[in-house]
Amino acid sequence: MSSAKFISIEGGEGGGKTTNLELMKEILSQNNIPFIVTREPGGTPLAEELRALLLENRDEKVNPVAELLMMFAARAQHVETVIKPALAAGKWVISDRFTDASFAYQGGGRNIDWAMIESLEALAIKSFKPDKTFLFDLDPVTGMKRAASRSEYDRFENEQMDFFKKVRQAYHRRMDEQPSRFILIDASKPLDEVKLQVKQSLELIISSAINEQKKEFSS
Repeated sequence: MSSAKFISIEGGEGGGKTTNLELMKEILSQNNIPFIVTREPGGTPLAEELRALLLENRDEKVNPVAELLMMFAARAQHVETVIKPALAAGKWVISDRFTDASFAYQGGGRNIDWAMIESLEALAIKSFKPDKTFLFDLDPVTGMKRAASRSEYDRFENEQMDFFKKVRQAYHRRMDEQPSRFILIDASKPLDEVKLQVKQSLELIISSAINEQKKEFSS
């Protein structure tokens, strides 16, 4: 399939992104669609080193702008060395987080000016965006309770509840600005219902991509 799609997965902590990523992989495999799965920050050796720096708990207070710059440094490397080459080769790309996370966590959570992030986005990746973004939406109180059952918290997960509330608000602002790109998943529902939302939405994307390809061949 030549009309490869770039899909990102977003949302706060405990929203079930990891579980539903596995479901998305199954669906793409069942439809014989070549794909890769990657993540942010990360996805390349350099970006993974930056990820480790960003997530590690440390005594030194990290300046929000320094944090944002590291995020975009990792992203620039990720886009040019992994995402764009995969799409050019006809492979779909699923990324666990992308630029929307910077607007949510650094813009919302850290109160960094939205325009500054947009400027960095234009500089680092020329406003390159996913075709579709699945937003797993969940009340942060519930999400952090779920996350508490996992491994030890990283530097972001150790933030106060107000931080996560602002992250959620920023995600909704981002969705309101680009509604055609976002697919809102109600992650408060039981897992089977959440999976059904994901399955139906992804199958629609696949169907649309197939139709696009048919039109290309017939034109």
